[in-house]
Amino acid sequence: MRHINWYPRGAALSRYDFLFLSALGIQVAMLLFRLETLEEAKVILLFHVVGTIMEIFKTSVGSWIYPEDAFFRVGGVPLFSGFMYASIGSYIARSWRLFDFEFTRHPPLWAAYLLSVGIYVNFFAHHYATDIRIGLFVVTAVLFGGSWIHYRIWHARRRMPLLLGLFFVSFFIWIAENIGTLTRTWLYPSQVNAWVMVSIGKLSSWFLLLIISYVMVAAVNRPTANDENSRFRL
Repeated sequence: MRHINWYPRGAALSRYDFLFLSALGIQVAMLLFRLETLEEAKVILLFHVVGTIMEIFKTSVGSWIYPEDAFFRVGGVPLFSGFMYASIGSYIARSWRLFDFEFTRHPPLWAAYLLSVGIYVNFFAHHYATDIRIGLFVVTAVLFGGSWIHYRIWHARRRMPLLLGLFFVSFFIWIAENIGTLTRTWLYPSQVNAWVMVSIGKLSSWFLLLIISYVMVAAVNRPTANDENSRFRL
């Protein structure tokens, strides 16, 4: 299948730079219109840094490439890519506030921090040593398997298993990744000559990355315990 790219060829501003400046403008607007708090913005900046560092490494080892030129870039990584990671943190932080998240049987944050560090290190280390993601999934299940997230939609309080909610978000990110590669925003080695669907196995990577994202937001928002005697609808 052929790739799709609607951005004008020969435009004075490259597509990647347009995306970077647009994302920067949106971030400033979010702060000016108080759609995001300063504390949330600090966490989102950390997402940007963490994501960009991983992008620099992954492109250097050939995991994926950005096939177009850009002025705002570090090595082979255009700076708009950091905003893709930051947008996940922004989504979680804003949802947390708007839907009034509370939790049942949430694991201690120190344990979640250690899990997040292990996941992040494995994203780099598995290129040189054994990939321990299966073990990371097991630890994730042990820590979060009994956790429920309680949220408000209009006047109704509802709940779902926290890991199920994170999986749903991971699935939609995977769909977005297919759109990103279809438009040649970035490419995996198998997609250079013609587009093919991103492997469903990438869902596991996005799920683990979402654990890191969730824990970083939780470090700021501090999960609030829910009254388990309240009634909920799934």
